[in-house]
Amino acid sequence: MLYECGFINNDAGHASAVSNVLLSSLAGFAFAKLRFRGRDALLVCVVVTVMVPTQLGIIPLYILVTDLGMYGKLSALIVPALVSAVGVFWMRQAVEENVPDELVEAARVDGAGLLRTYWHVVVPGVRTTATVLGMFTFMFAWNDYFWPLIALPPENGTVQIALNQLAAGYYTDYTLMLAGVVVSALPVLVAFTVLARRIVSGVMAGAVKG
Repeated sequence: MLYECGFINNDAGHASAVSNVLLSSLAGFAFAKLRFRGRDALLVCVVVTVMVPTQLGIIPLYILVTDLGMYGKLSALIVPALVSAVGVFWMRQAVEENVPDELVEAARVDGAGLLRTYWHVVVPGVRTTATVLGMFTFMFAWNDYFWPLIALPPENGTVQIALNQLAAGYYTDYTLMLAGVVVSALPVLVAFTVLARRIVSGVMAGAVKG
């Protein structure tokens, strides 16, 4: 059961991480370097949503997922996590600090469109920050318990739900439960080990400035 739930966690985590990096960096590029009507007001609305507790949106989100026929499916975990307000604001700050206006203007003078400017100018400048965002998004999706408990049936839940079921019986097999905890932590440890250098450099990016 834990093995099968791991595939659900893995698929949801990877999809959320990739979509968050892509959509957040695109939105961050738009907020940082493009000029359009209502940009500042829209950015304020995005930031304000960060202050809204997740629990307040659970019931409307559950109704929406149910009406769309996604309840009990992997899409119920992926679609609500495609992009986050924190990721948009974080990538906006990264683009603002690491991508000079002169580079964007030079790309436009050379005839590059918005998508080409994004791919060849913005992405190289925010690669480290995007890696950190992807890692944090994957960790959040992997460790999330509250929403998967609501959106998925217990027999088709995530690793965290399976671990809770291991500890919820009349008799708790601590050996089995702790073995499950170790196995559930391995993907995050492996990902952090592979991306450790970029993650640390991304977190410490602003520490030596000023």
